[in-house]
Amino acid sequence: MKTVLTIAGSDPSGGAGIQADIKTMTANGVYAMSAVTALTAQNTTGIYGIMEVTPEFLRSQLDCIFLDIVPDAVKIGMLFSEDMVRIVAQRLRKYKAKHIVLDPVMASTSGFGLMKKEALFVMQEELFPLAELITPNIPEAEALTGLQIRGTQDMERAASVLYERWHVAVLCKGGHGSGDADDLLFLEGKAEWVRGKRIDNSNTHGTGCTLSSAVAANLAKQCELKEAVTKAKNYLSHVLSAGLNLGKGTGPMNHAYIFHNLTPGRLDAGNLTHNRKEKEK
Repeated sequence: MKTVLTIAGSDPSGGAGIQADIKTMTANGVYAMSAVTALTAQNTTGIYGIMEVTPEFLRSQLDCIFLDIVPDAVKIGMLFSEDMVRIVAQRLRKYKAKHIVLDPVMASTSGFGLMKKEALFVMQEELFPLAELITPNIPEAEALTGLQIRGTQDMERAASVLYERWHVAVLCKGGHGSGDADDLLFLEGKAEWVRGKRIDNSNTHGTGCTLSSAVAANLAKQCELKEAVTKAKNYLSHVLSAGLNLGKGTGPMNHAYIFHNLTPGRLDAGNLTHNRKEKEK
């Protein structure tokens, strides 16, 4: 069985962070492992506190994983401080980690800051060169490039800047834009759109974590990058379409939609029926 490691923060409400990563990886047919970078106090209404683990403890977690069950792919999420970024980069270089998918998480869905400014600079210098793919959303791409993104041409320009600067494939996510939720994959100097229909569901907590984890899972299963991204995008569309509606704020998605209404011995997502309920006022 293929294995994937997530290096990220914890979400006790289960919608994002390592909880979403593990659910996503399991649903995509790989064995999930995790190294926790921080504990958060959060739910669907927002984040109310962050407590980092020590750099030494993060190093120990990573050593334990790589010295025992070597991951076939690695997904990186929340890294709050520059010390944490450096530790992750050191260990990934030491163990020659492969298929690294980096989600440069800077803020939560509710707008809470999840990365110090200094850490962002260190991340670009230390982790971008190690990554096979980075997955910024529009606000993150703006912060990384200094460009304003107002349309598709701006997304292509920003992705090109990141590719040329760091020689890493870029998936610029279009969910924060208007119109359809199309993502831009910039790979080997070429831009290609990964089309997606905007789904009428305001419960989008953890979409970035979910997409990057699904890409990592598919890379671990030896998919080419374009195929891994396309399959991940399809998975995300399904978990959004499932219409899960929990909590009082921006709710989580149903990562396990594929396991519901199963024909014995077969995973058949096409026969699923989903019911939505109105949020309680």
